Amino acid sequence: MQSGGLVEVLNPSQVFLEERLDGATGSSIVVTMEGTRPILAEVQALVTPTMFGNAKRTTTGLDFNRASLIMAVLEKRAGLLLQNQDAYLKSAGGVKLDEPAIDLAVAVAIASSYKDKPTNPQECFVGELGLTGEVRRVNRIEQRINEAAKLGFTKIYVPKNSLTGISTPSGIEVVGVSTLSEVLKKVF
Repeated sequence: MQSGGLVEVLNPSQVFLEERLDGATGSSIVVTMEGTRPILAEVQALVTPTMFGNAKRTTTGLDFNRASLIMAVLEKRAGLLLQNQDAYLKSAGGVKLDEPAIDLAVAVAIASSYKDKPTNPQECFVGELGLTGEVRRVNRIEQRINEAAKLGFTKIYVPKNSLTGISTPSGIEVVGVSTLSEVLKKVF
C-alpha cells in the first residue's frame, strides 16, 4: 500500500529476501508454497547457552511443535547438543511457514547458529524431515527449483527421491540428499 493506493508486488520472494544479511549465522532460505505459487523466505535461528534450568524455545511464524521435532532430530540424528541451548526461531518478513517442506531449512538455520557458521547466501533448502533423519519428498519440487533459479540462487538442496523425471534449469545446481546428516556435512 502506498499513498496512491494498492500497488502490485511483482516479486514477493524478493521482498522477503531483500534485507537478508550475507554472512550472518542462523539464517537459511526455503522455497515454500503459498497456494500454487512458490515463494522464497528466510528462516532465522538464534541458539545460545541457556541461563536457566530448562532450555527456552520460542517460535514466530513457525509451528512450535514442528520446531521441537526438528530440534529433537538434530540432537538424535546429527549429534547437535541442544538440550542446554535456548533456541529462538522465526520466519523473516512476517510470512507464516507451516508446510512440511520447510523442515530442512529450519534444521540448517538452527545448525548454522549452533555451529556459528553461516550458510552460503546463494543456497536454499527444501525437504521434510522424518524422525529417523531422512529427507522426505515434497510436492511441486520442479516449481520450487525454477523459482530459486529465477531469483539467482546457484544451489538448492532437495530430497533425492524427488528428482526422478523432472527437468531443471541451467544456472542452478540441484543437490539430491537422503539424510539430514548428509546435508549438514555438505553445507558446513
